[in-house]
Amino acid sequence: MSAKPFYVTTPIYYPSGNPHIGHCYSTVLCDYLARYNRFKGRPVIFATGTDEHGAKLAAAAEKAGVDTLEYIDGFVGNFKKLWTYMNISYDRFVRTTDDYHIKTVQYIFTVLHDKGYIYKGEYQGKYCVPCESFWTDAQLTKKDDKYYCPDCGREVTENRSEEAYFLKMSPFAADIEKMLLESGYLRPENRAKELVNNFIKTGLDDLCVSRTSVKWGIPVPKFEDTSAEHTVYVWLDALTNYISLLGYGNDTFGDFDTFWNNAEVLHVTGKEIMRFHTIIWYAILKGAGVRFPDKLYSHGWIISSDGDKMSKSKGNVLDPFILGGRYGVDAVRYQMLRDMPYASDMPYSNENMLNRINADLANSYGNLVSRTASMIEKYFGGVIPNYIASAETEYGRDLRAKAVALKATVDGLLDYPKVGDALSAVFDVISRANKYIDETAPWVLAKDETKLPELGNVLRNLAEAIRIATLFLAPAIPDTAPKVYDIFGLTGNALSYEYADVFDTIPGNTKVKTTAPLFPRLDVAKEIAYLQET
Repeated sequence: MSAKPFYVTTPIYYPSGNPHIGHCYSTVLCDYLARYNRFKGRPVIFATGTDEHGAKLAAAAEKAGVDTLEYIDGFVGNFKKLWTYMNISYDRFVRTTDDYHIKTVQYIFTVLHDKGYIYKGEYQGKYCVPCESFWTDAQLTKKDDKYYCPDCGREVTENRSEEAYFLKMSPFAADIEKMLLESGYLRPENRAKELVNNFIKTGLDDLCVSRTSVKWGIPVPKFEDTSAEHTVYVWLDALTNYISLLGYGNDTFGDFDTFWNNAEVLHVTGKEIMRFHTIIWYAILKGAGVRFPDKLYSHGWIISSDGDKMSKSKGNVLDPFILGGRYGVDAVRYQMLRDMPYASDMPYSNENMLNRINADLANSYGNLVSRTASMIEKYFGGVIPNYIASAETEYGRDLRAKAVALKATVDGLLDYPKVGDALSAVFDVISRANKYIDETAPWVLAKDETKLPELGNVLRNLAEAIRIATLFLAPAIPDTAPKVYDIFGLTGNALSYEYADVFDTIPGNTKVKTTAPLFPRLDVAKEIAYLQET
């Protein structure tokens, strides 16, 4: 039986400015998962893109004195440039101004209308311009007689009244609550009760899904009851990207059945937009008769040293081009993934980042690779020794068992997906291998000819442990892993998922190469000063 396809998506990003490290959070996580599932032999589509409609972008373009699409194009180009720089292996990049996407949005809007889920009415309520969302008074946060948006926290002062189309939400309320509390769709699971209490228990209002006051958007199809020019609500537009780029409602792509109906579908977003990807997305899909996806991982934020969310509006973002240029893209990717907690925000400081790179990549992993290759070169002429079972020790058996168990551990953790914990498990094996060197003291064994079989086992065990650990580290450090494979002459079965829990896979007479350190050790004080100046 062929492996089940895997479809993973980032949120589509709003191109109102240049991308920063916050945009990398979801994207690098999805890239790790896409690479890992390709390694497992699964057909994979990894999708990302840009959300290009709404009043904010049109107003910014007008202020800049340029055409709206021309204004957006430059920022979209910068996103693509960053993803190339960060070694993001996406398969498809959707723009909501693409013709095929527009066709899909108009198609699903028509389906919902024709099934009676969308109707025309009039909306009166408070409107958050930055989020492009209408809110009832009950949904807004009230403080000192002022109202604040529950999503972005900004004060909401604008009242709007306009003709609009609405999506009926009440028919789906009971099913949405069941989905949130019982299906395991939303991860981490503890956020489900928050959504149920805040939006379901208080009464699920019908959703306004069109605007007459917003001109920069996808036109609503003409219906018999249409009396004004409407554009599609930006969230119905944006969410539909996940199926438009598979071919739902358009003839540009033909993957919908394979990668939606018969695949594992995982959305990855920040926690601030989980409401849209649960409540609203469920109603859109179920109303249209489309299967709901399998999982949503709604991760936390990167938090700066002063406790604030890193965001462009706060002016506290980091430039990934600067970090990658200084420390290498693999180091930046690894630190972000390794320190990414499953169910909370990630505190960030330059010192913590630098210490993580030093401790894990330079001292633990890089040093293990260089020491092992150098000892094989010194004691066995650069050829990885054959394994001799009769010469094995308790230390060797323990290392082998720990390395062999890694595949099952990582597979289990990534099902959530707990990528930081998975990488921690990889480094447990790497740490065990470093300890194994101290336990066996190869330099002492080399002085006694009768101990050469034991020495050979030690170095082969180390090479095999490095091989297995690198296979699971590779999706985080895709530039560095091939260098390690080359150092130890790894090809074929040695690099396959099937043999990722099998020791003694490296063929006999395999030659190694010695090399400069993969990750040079950093002077933390010096680097902190550099980053502060930059």
